[in-house]
Amino acid sequence: MLNRVVVAPSGFKESLSAEAAADAIAAGVRRVLPGADLDLVPLVDGGEGTALALAAATGGRIVTTAATGPVGETIAAHFALLGGGDTAVVEMAAVAGLSLVPRGLRDPGATTTYGVGELIRAALNTGVGRILVGCGDSGTSDGGAGALQALGARLLDAEGRELPHGGRELTRLHRIDPTGLDPRLTEVELLVACNPYNVLCGERGVARVFGPQKGATPAQVEELSAALENWAFVLTRDAAVPDSDLRSGPGTGASGGLGAGLAALGARLLPRFDVLLDHLDLDARLARADLVVTAEGALDHQTPRGKVPAEVARRAKLHGRPVLALAGTLGEGAGEVPGVDACHGILPAPMELAEALLRASELLTDATERALRMIVLGTRLPVQAEVSGTQRPSSVR
Repeated sequence: MLNRVVVAPSGFKESLSAEAAADAIAAGVRRVLPGADLDLVPLVDGGEGTALALAAATGGRIVTTAATGPVGETIAAHFALLGGGDTAVVEMAAVAGLSLVPRGLRDPGATTTYGVGELIRAALNTGVGRILVGCGDSGTSDGGAGALQALGARLLDAEGRELPHGGRELTRLHRIDPTGLDPRLTEVELLVACNPYNVLCGERGVARVFGPQKGATPAQVEELSAALENWAFVLTRDAAVPDSDLRSGPGTGASGGLGAGLAALGARLLPRFDVLLDHLDLDARLARADLVVTAEGALDHQTPRGKVPAEVARRAKLHGRPVLALAGTLGEGAGEVPGVDACHGILPAPMELAEALLRASELLTDATERALRMIVLGTRLPVQAEVSGTQRPSSVR
């Protein structure tokens, strides 16, 4: 019997927040199991919605402020003060996310994390002792250079001139002057919730893996890769805390390399789910489930590399719970995510991306209903008795 269903999705990028995805799935479950006890646990991975979700979970509040957006304009941004008052959450996507970059301006060589540094300074102004920076859904690839500039570092070319914003400018970086960094950074605990699989440089570096998703052409990918190599070298030499591996350390590539930039200031780069999910009591809620439903925009070979459905499935399996994963698209490796017992795409027929994004809530609800009806049907089928020896039941023709 499916009496208790835990709904624990991620958001669908540029379409549904985690909360909206959870509501859509719940609507589909109720069509099939109207009497089921639904426990909605919309999950954040450091990207869009992180500050709001953690503020709500801890009885905290959102602080709104103006900051510099990813293409250089002033925008309305926010950070969270968690319940208890000593921890601020800076969600980089709230000021430098891909959704804030107009499609016609998607050039990760030009976008900046300057606003992230401004939000960190705003958080410092509140007097907190800990700042948690959530990484995810970024529209930038500047290695965190903009954030460091906003915090007081000077990035200089060979003639001593300050570099303009943008990752591609880092090819001209000659020297970093860190003397102007905000001294309060040494007085707080700076934590970065990130995907440890993301590294700054190399063949699996952030420019090569995520640059195309942010609008980079193949030529721009190589340009950014070279720029970030130079950034790692100069940053390590001029500004980094001792023994930092800013080039290939776990999490250094988070949010277009923001992880590396903040690590140079002494931030601790931590696996995002270890930092974020404890606020939501996820393990205890999974343990009480008869079925766990998770979801994200795409399910594929990248999912086990730090994505929400893989983490939900891993934790659910610690309690022996079955897991259904729903996704906007099913790519290569979708059926091989450890811990996921079944996966289901939400598109009933081919359609344009714009239409799918617009109808995402409806499509997710309908797909949930279809998947649940199949599961319920399966629970009603008679179990075939085991056949001894080499005998097998005859096939139905």
